[in-house]
Amino acid sequence: MENIRNIVRNSSKAFAVGVAVVLLLVTVVLATKIVENMDADQIMVVQSPFSGELTWYTDAGIKPQWFGKVTTYPKRSIYEFKTPVRFNDGGHGTMFGSVQYEMPLDVKNLTALHVRFGSPEAIQKQLIETITNKAVYMTGPLMSSKESYAEKRNYLIHYVEDQISNGVYRTLQKELKTKDEMTGADKTVTVVEIATKGGVPERQEEAVLTSFGIKAFNFAIDQLPYDDAVETQIKQQQQIIMDVQTAIADAKKAEQRAITVAKQGEADAAKAKWEQEVVKAKQVTEAQQRLEVAQLDAKAAEQYKKKKTLEGEADGIYKQKVMQADGALTQKLATYERVMEKFANAIGNYQGQWVPTINMGGGPGGFGQGNSAMDLIQLLTAKTAKDLNLELGVPNKGR
Repeated sequence: MENIRNIVRNSSKAFAVGVAVVLLLVTVVLATKIVENMDADQIMVVQSPFSGELTWYTDAGIKPQWFGKVTTYPKRSIYEFKTPVRFNDGGHGTMFGSVQYEMPLDVKNLTALHVRFGSPEAIQKQLIETITNKAVYMTGPLMSSKESYAEKRNYLIHYVEDQISNGVYRTLQKELKTKDEMTGADKTVTVVEIATKGGVPERQEEAVLTSFGIKAFNFAIDQLPYDDAVETQIKQQQQIIMDVQTAIADAKKAEQRAITVAKQGEADAAKAKWEQEVVKAKQVTEAQQRLEVAQLDAKAAEQYKKKKTLEGEADGIYKQKVMQADGALTQKLATYERVMEKFANAIGNYQGQWVPTINMGGGPGGFGQGNSAMDLIQLLTAKTAKDLNLELGVPNKGR
């Protein structure tokens, strides 16, 4: 009996423990349905299990759930895509890129998104992906493969991003005849232009993302590989462009060399000219110096002439005064001496007879009785003194 009691007692304890464990598990499970911890980068909506009412939470913390259905959305997401693109010249490529987007924070837009899509994956797949692919598809015909690779690359990015955010463009198609850049053959291409009104692009449909309050931004193209034919054409065009640029650069170099040579020639000519000018200036300076020296010499000669003239005039006046004072005695005596000297020399050198050997009719003391040479000298002396008006006798002061 005691054993039965022990078995019953142990069974009761085991049952109580089992019930306690079950209750604990139920409490834990139910606790996760009562509250929810939300991160700062999330948006949470709780759908009431009874009324179906949606309650939105956009800030972080522990939020009441009360057994409702919880759905969370990231506030910010990124969509990475790989989309084919076709250009107006028939070229194809594949655009690899990404676009980021932010969810709205107002209840109205959040409710509209949740009711229509119900999950973050559905929003990205059915909304963001669809709009992005459409924007890429509508942008391709706006340019050629070459333009998308080079001159219109920035337009390519702008057109796709603008259509994602604000709706796809309304476009107009035109057929134009042009020449193929590689072959030069005529071809007809379909050109797509954006329809505008008042300078503003017209939209084919409303901006879907904007209508839901979603903000798309930071659109980027990571790579855009083209098909083989387009890649080959682009490489050939790039090579042609490089060759043209090289030719232009070489032409500019040649032109610059010609300019340099011409300028160098002008510089050499100018240098030679100025060297000649320096020589000329030196010669002119030397000639000017010689002229000035000659002018100074002429002035000096003129002054010397004036000096000598004045000295001559002074000497003449002086001599004239002296002659007037002594009756030109000095000159007369000098002349007298020279004449007497010549007479004396002549007579001294004469070897013949001065007078005849025989005199007729003479008397003592008469002329011709004495020394004939002395008589002649006396005669000449008297004549010279008379011609010079020279008084040879010593004046008697006592008279």
